[in-house]
Amino acid sequence: MASLSDFVKAFSGCLLLLTVIFCAPALAQSEVSNGFIASQDEKIDEISRQTEKLVAQLREKASDDTGLVQIRVELERLVRELLASGVAFRPRISEINDRLEQLGPERAEGEPAEPELVQRERQRLLDEKAEINALIGEAEALSLQINRTIEQIAQMRRDLFTSALSRRYDITAALSSDVAHEFHTDMGKVYTTVSSWLRFATTFKLRGFLLAVFFSLAAALVLHLAGRRLFGNLIDPDLHDAEPTYLSRLSLALWSTLLPSAAFAIFLGSAYFFLDTFGILRGDISELLWTLFSVAVVVFFVYRLAHGILAPTRENWRLLPVQTGAAGKLCLLVGATAAVTAFDFFMNRLYELFGSQLSLTVATSFLATIIVGVLLILIGSVRPFAGKEGAPPRPWPISFRVAIYGFAAATIIAALFGYIGFSRFLSQQVVVTGAILTTMYIGFLAGGAMAGDGIFAGSAVGRLLSRRFSLDSTTLDQLGLVAGLATNVAVVLVGAPLILFQWGFHWAELTAWTYGIANRVSIGNISFSLVGILTGLLVFIVGYFVARWFQGWLDGRVMARSRLDTGVRNSVRTAVGYAGVVVAALFGVATAGIDLSSLALVASALSVGIGFGLRNILENFVSGLILLVERPFKAGDWIVAGTVSGTVKKISVRATEIETFQRQTVILPNSELINAAVGNWTHKNSLGRVEIPVGVAYGTDVKKVHAILLEIAQNNRLVLKNPEPFVLFAGFGDSSLDFEIRVYLADILAQLEVQNEIRFAIVEAFEREGIEIPFPQRDIHVRSGPVPSGAGASGSDGKEIENEEAQAQNE
Repeated sequence: MASLSDFVKAFSGCLLLLTVIFCAPALAQSEVSNGFIASQDEKIDEISRQTEKLVAQLREKASDDTGLVQIRVELERLVRELLASGVAFRPRISEINDRLEQLGPERAEGEPAEPELVQRERQRLLDEKAEINALIGEAEALSLQINRTIEQIAQMRRDLFTSALSRRYDITAALSSDVAHEFHTDMGKVYTTVSSWLRFATTFKLRGFLLAVFFSLAAALVLHLAGRRLFGNLIDPDLHDAEPTYLSRLSLALWSTLLPSAAFAIFLGSAYFFLDTFGILRGDISELLWTLFSVAVVVFFVYRLAHGILAPTRENWRLLPVQTGAAGKLCLLVGATAAVTAFDFFMNRLYELFGSQLSLTVATSFLATIIVGVLLILIGSVRPFAGKEGAPPRPWPISFRVAIYGFAAATIIAALFGYIGFSRFLSQQVVVTGAILTTMYIGFLAGGAMAGDGIFAGSAVGRLLSRRFSLDSTTLDQLGLVAGLATNVAVVLVGAPLILFQWGFHWAELTAWTYGIANRVSIGNISFSLVGILTGLLVFIVGYFVARWFQGWLDGRVMARSRLDTGVRNSVRTAVGYAGVVVAALFGVATAGIDLSSLALVASALSVGIGFGLRNILENFVSGLILLVERPFKAGDWIVAGTVSGTVKKISVRATEIETFQRQTVILPNSELINAAVGNWTHKNSLGRVEIPVGVAYGTDVKKVHAILLEIAQNNRLVLKNPEPFVLFAGFGDSSLDFEIRVYLADILAQLEVQNEIRFAIVEAFEREGIEIPFPQRDIHVRSGPVPSGAGASGSDGKEIENEEAQAQNE
């Protein structure tokens, strides 16, 4: 018993030692965890304090839309920080759960007691987990509070917008004689302020003022010259071109609007920047100058847009089929509408800066909106289209007239009834939003035109790419599709935010939405990041081209110098290419943040499916992938697969659709095309050889026949001169001397037409030269005498011989 008790004591001591060793790293980890929990607790407390400050500011800025937007952006940033704090706890929670699972549940009554150190470790982990859960609950409660505040801000902004549009003003008071006196007084203040600033700038800051003007002019000039160099033929096209293409006219309207407007905006923007950098601007002048520059850019853009679409001096480049006189009138009316709207906006901002009476704002907006409504009516009243055979000009389509008259009537009626805010909103949207939508529409039309079949290859850019990189028409057509898609995406990315700005949204809101969408998009329980996906796609593209470069380098520089067989080289090159694509795809998937374990689930599901009889389907699927990647043939090629000959219409991952020349559609499984020989007449190009056999009678001059056939082949319009046609003396047939004409065609699909023409020419030439084309003949030799013995007991063979002799005599 003594030895048994000693063994138990020794075993208990070892178990305790192992427990201490096992728990020591966890105890050290607990100190680090406590510091992390304390830092997260302080972070959540700081977010709570910032939230309280922002809620207090919310009451002060209840009537300031810009201030409300800034508060909302800050609150959304705090929500993201809370979310990051909650995510930061997940690894530690997982570690605690794993550790608790290793320690196991507490011992029940009647079971041997576990070491005290294990009990303390379990209790510590449970306490830490409870503390973390408490912090997560606090963060979630604070996040809910912030989200409710954000919803409250959204409702307040909607109320402000509705109030601004539905507020009614007293028009009679705004149009009194006192308003004119107030206007004169305030304009005197403006003149005094601006003149004093100009005297200050020219007297004390003349050098900085001149440098600001110089640098702004230089920036605008650089952009203008660069645009002229890159898009000069689009801005100043050939005016003598009587029938420019639709894409050329769209490009002229688009780029002649964007590039000069961008140069003008760069000039004014850089002037403002350098004036502010050199310390020349004052606070009031800064606001006034920024507003003036903004409305000037808008007016210039609208006028350039109208001029680009209507082209009053370039009738053949006009997008709309309007008369020249009407085009000039419309340009002036559109420019005047933009100028009046910009003047109204600038004057309202001026009144705000100088603290003018509300009656001045109401009176200016009333007059401006009435004028805009009248100008819209005049635009709708123009008869721009030429009549038929001396008839008077035709007006706009009825739908356009109804729309523009409706906007004009709504603007004027709203102003007359005192709803100045609504009237100003309508007039500004007609000018600014209408200009943006028109530009976007032209951009979409240009993108669609570039994506048209063969359009991009005929454009100036397409011809330049074709000359510089020797691209074929198919590649240029694909580039046109890419260019059209890129144009449409660019139009949306630029135009949509500009429209949202006009409808009351702010840059901070759009930035926050873009950040949220780009970093986290949730569909049900699935979350993904657009930035991650785009980054992964970029990594895959770069990896793909690196793999292709390495594949070409290995084949052209390494294996080309060795004595490897051509087949081995091709196998190694193909294997390296596939391996490179797989590696690039894995890197792309990993960069995109996609869990590779999900791919393992897919692989296991496929293996189970194969076990249940999906082997053929998987074989066709893999064969289809090989066909799509390797591209031994493509849609439109003429192939011969076994007994099937026709044009490839569609290549899917399971089967390939082939249309025969009898217009029969044949569906071939991809595995048959992979495992069997397939002939492709148009694999690399359409060049092909056609053989036409012909026979002449024995005794004909063969050299003469050879010369005639060669001349016929050479004179055919579709036969290539290089490789030159060839006539082969094929052999001595049973009934004829056999020749064969071999010609090469640029388009093998025209072989039936060529064969038909050459055969007609052969018949005509042989008839003219008296050359006979024989038909199969048989010579019969008749012998007389007794019937040989054993010819047959019935004597039927003798009768057959007599019949043959009689037939021969008749012949």
